[in-house]
This record gives sequence, structure tokens and C-alpha cells, in this order.
Amino acid sequence: METRKILKNKYYLYMTEFFAGMSVMAVELAASRLLAPYFSSSQIVYTIIIGTVMIAMALGNIWGGRKADKNPDPDKLYMRLIIAAVWIAAIPLVGKYIILGISALLVFTVSSNLLIWAAFLTCMVIFVFPLFLLGTVTPSLVKYTMESLEDSGRIVGTLGAFNTVGSIIGTFLPTFVTIPAVGTSVTFLIFSGILLALGLIYFISAKAKPVKCAVGAVLFLACISSAAFDSFAFWEDGLLYEGESIYNYLQVKEDEDSVILSTNVLFGVQSIMMKDDGLTGMYYDYALAAPVMAGAEEKEEMDVLVLGMGTGTYAKQCERYFDGASVEGVEIDQKISDLARKYFELPEEVEVTTYDGRAYLQVDQEKYDVIMVDAYQDITIPFQMSSAEFFTMVKEHLTEDGVMVVNMNMHTDEEGNINQYLSDTIASVFDTVYTVDVPGTTNRELFASMDAGVMERLREGSRQVEDPELSQLLQTAAQSMEPYEGGDLLLTDDKAPVELLGMSVIDAIIQEEVGHYRQIFEEEGLSGLLESF
Repeated sequence: METRKILKNKYYLYMTEFFAGMSVMAVELAASRLLAPYFSSSQIVYTIIIGTVMIAMALGNIWGGRKADKNPDPDKLYMRLIIAAVWIAAIPLVGKYIILGISALLVFTVSSNLLIWAAFLTCMVIFVFPLFLLGTVTPSLVKYTMESLEDSGRIVGTLGAFNTVGSIIGTFLPTFVTIPAVGTSVTFLIFSGILLALGLIYFISAKAKPVKCAVGAVLFLACISSAAFDSFAFWEDGLLYEGESIYNYLQVKEDEDSVILSTNVLFGVQSIMMKDDGLTGMYYDYALAAPVMAGAEEKEEMDVLVLGMGTGTYAKQCERYFDGASVEGVEIDQKISDLARKYFELPEEVEVTTYDGRAYLQVDQEKYDVIMVDAYQDITIPFQMSSAEFFTMVKEHLTEDGVMVVNMNMHTDEEGNINQYLSDTIASVFDTVYTVDVPGTTNRELFASMDAGVMERLREGSRQVEDPELSQLLQTAAQSMEPYEGGDLLLTDDKAPVELLGMSVIDAIIQEEVGHYRQIFEEEGLSGLLESF
């Protein structure tokens, strides 16, 4: 076959390798953000994504090498790039429906490890095919670029270098530039557009396959037009805000009584603002026992630190109900802090530092009467803020009668669950530990101190709280609190399998929630299930 003129310029082949490597990593990073609002951003999900990418690339390398030996036609390679580009461009449009469809199917067919299976099958369906096609690039380019065995080492090395440099840029660019600036959907479109351009330039220069190129371009433009109407929570109407940061998918919605921040598409409330400035009915209310335990009713001033500030629900409550409270917070996500000022009326006097909670404690020299640890979201539990070493740092930043309160979600009575590990770990650091379950939720609040008198102060102080509604709630909480005796289930910086522990709990919660519908499906089939909604 006659060599295409454009291929005589080896730099074009090197740039093909460069942008292919860049696109693979960009798709991998964007995949993590596509899945995170549905499956969390835990290490487990990252592992599934990386493993899926490696499977696709390995298969592509093998198949591409064999095809290049049998039929070294560069037209086929660049057509594969166009197909991969169109597929990747379609991911923002159809990806969320595939995720929900697979999840709905597995809910009724899988009895354990639901999220693992759902994330794995989603990756296989959405990402394997385009990345398999991109995996054929390197062996094909070696065939087209190498002129003799004498320069084989140099050619392979150069192609590898271009691929690696492209992969490096494709790793940093989505995370720090495109995803925060324009979002996950447009990130997919940007890098799919690069692949499409590579293919179109090749065929336009060769004056070949105009119809197929035109079809690819039209499909790509159709995907671009759909991106303007794209939404992770496509069933939600009237969201105040939907966007992304470096760390999170973010959604702000409003109802008659409240404004809510969520970092998960399907469930969960990370922060809430009650329009009447009253109690939330959530775990924040029970956490207000901590200032009373630390003697808020007796102190003129009380310093409170919130690790995992969110939009400031707890900070605002502390300032409202306790006159001497001075609150500062640490929040790793700057965009959440921005939303707090814009939609949640976080007072300007409440200082928020954009930093990791543990890293902040390492440089902070202050001591606090209350430290709230509220950095756990579903199974996304930062291991560095769950270990004995971390809780020791918290203890060192508390006053003598200071209290740490930890919000532990995904409560379950199953032996060896994540909350038991956290509680045992905290009990190994603090002398006094109490826990209380928040009614109507899966949250459990844990209070820890080196002062044995905290419970007595709560019983007495709860009656002195001026707000009658809060006073009654704290009295109820005091009656429900139980002392916690620590065990041997410890989390350390060296060993803290929080993702696996969390996955087990959330899997059980999901199975419990869908148990009723599973039974209907088994007894009456799909028709009975549809009638039940």
C-alpha cells in the first residue's frame, strides 16, 4: 500500500502517540469524577478504574500489534481514533444512564458487594472499548515509524517518551485545569476532540474516507450540543447550583424549609441551612452536646474548631446557641467555602482555612474547648483522619476539659463495622468516650474527652440552655448516651482499611433499603415491581 504523505513526517506519528497517551490518562481521571457522585471517590473506586484501564490497554496492545503485522494500513488506526473519539464524546450524554441502569439491575440480582460490582461493570461497559482502541496506537505506530531494525531501539524509545510525556500532561491537566474550570463532561469532550482532530487531519490530508469522517464529525458535534444540557442529577429541577471542584461534585438545592449541599447525586446531605435558624433534625443537633460537655454554660468564651467545615451548619449553630462561642473551620474544598458564603449565609467572622484537617493540626498551636471531626462522607473516609495518630493530635489540641465530637455515619450493629473500629481507636486515645445514635438516621455521634466529668456537665448544663427546644433535645441525648468501652479493633497510619470497612456497611444498608422491592421482584416479577412504585 502506498504510504500516505502525512506519515512521511514522523513528528505527526510522534504527536499521535503523545495525544493518545494524554487522552488515556485524561479519560481515566475524568472517569473517576463521573463515577464519584454515584459510587464515591474511595480508593476502591480508583482501583477499579485503574484496573479496567489496564485491562483495556493490554488487550488493545495485543490486538493492535497483531493487526499491524497482518495488515499495516494506517487508515485503520486513524479510523479507530475517530471511533474512540466519538465514543468518549458520548460518555457525558449516556454515561449517567448506564450507571443508573446497571445499578438498578444489580440491586435485584447481587446480594453482596453491590457497589464494587456496579462500579466494575460500569467501567467495563463505558470505558473498555474506547481505551481498547487507544491501546492499539503504540504497536501500530511502531510498525509505521520503524524503517529498519537498526533504528528500532531509538524509534520505540522515542514513541515511549512521547506517550509518557503526554500521559503526564493528561494526568495534571484534567485535575487542576479542565475539571474545575469547565467540568467533567466538557473534559471528556476536549480530549475526544483532540483524538477526532488527529484522525480528521490524517484523512483530509490523504483525501480519503470523507463520508466516514463527516459522520464522525456530526456525531461529535451532536455530543457537544448535548453537553449544554448535561446534568449529573438529570431528574432534579431547579437546582440552585450544580458544579464540580478539584475534590467534589457539588449540588445545592432549596425547599420551603432549607438549603442543602450534597456531594452525592443519589443520597446524602453534607450541609444544611434551616431558613428559620432552628434545629436541623439531623446529627448537627446532637453534636451541640459537645459545647455543653465542655462547660459552655459556665465559660464566657469558648473556642470551637470544625474539621470538615462544609458550609458551616455546625459553626452557625454554635454561634447561635452559645454566646461565648468563637468558631473557626478547616475545609479542604475552597469551592464549598465559596458556596457557604453565597448560599448558606456563613458569617464573615467565621474564619475558614482551606487545608487538610490533619495537616492543619500539625501546624496549629492553639487549643480548643471543642473540636468537631466531620470529614467522613459515606465510604469516603480519609484514612489519615481515622487513625490513632490523628486522634492523638486532636487530644493534644484540646483544653483539659475539652471535648472532641465525631460524626460517624453508616451506623450498623454488625460486628467489626467501621464505626466500631473508629470507636475502639478513639477509646485507645481518650479516657472518656460516649456514643449516641441520632434518631431517624444512620448517624452516630461520639464524644471523647480526658475529663471524666463531661457527662455530669451535660446533664446539668442541658437544663440551663436558654433555647427550650435545644434544652429538651440535649436532655434526651444525655439520657440516650452510653459509655463506650474500647476493644482491640484499632486503625493506625500503617493499617486503616476504611474503604473496605465502609463498603461493607453501605452495602448492607443498600440491601436493607431495597429488601422490600427485591421481595416483590422475586414474587411478582417486573410487572409487580413497576406497579409498586
